[in-house]
Amino acid sequence: MSETNANCSHAGLIVPRMQSVYKSLDGVAWLALRVATGVLLVPHGAQKLFGAFGGGGIEGTTKFLESVGYPSPGFLALLIGLVEFFGGLCLVLGLLTRPAAVAVAIFMAGAVSFHLSNGFFWTAKGFEYPFLWGVAAFFFAVKGGGKYSLDARIGRQF
Repeated sequence: MSETNANCSHAGLIVPRMQSVYKSLDGVAWLALRVATGVLLVPHGAQKLFGAFGGGGIEGTTKFLESVGYPSPGFLALLIGLVEFFGGLCLVLGLLTRPAAVAVAIFMAGAVSFHLSNGFFWTAKGFEYPFLWGVAAFFFAVKGGGKYSLDARIGRQF
């Protein structure tokens, strides 16, 4: 956390003694969100790439994308599967966090657009779930993997 953020987060606390708790959990909260985001993406990518978890694999994903009118559905099916699977793994590990997060955020913007006509609620195939993933990915694109990431461990970030 930058010094500016640390000063702002302390300013205005209703219970100032909680500052040490918040500070000690900062890295863990960052890690939890990054890992949860990645872990939730990986199985979706596995469905599209490998047909795992009842997914259609590349062939089924290609047929679906073709049926809803996307151009180059085979290429897009592979790209989406790769972003979800390997982008999710990168987020879990905190490796190449920013580029992976950018790819996920871009994909999720497309997913939001696709689901927009169904309304908000995911239970009606709405956009809330990809929107939340997209916002989480945007966070990591801007902020990086955090102190408990392989990026931090090797001392290199984009």
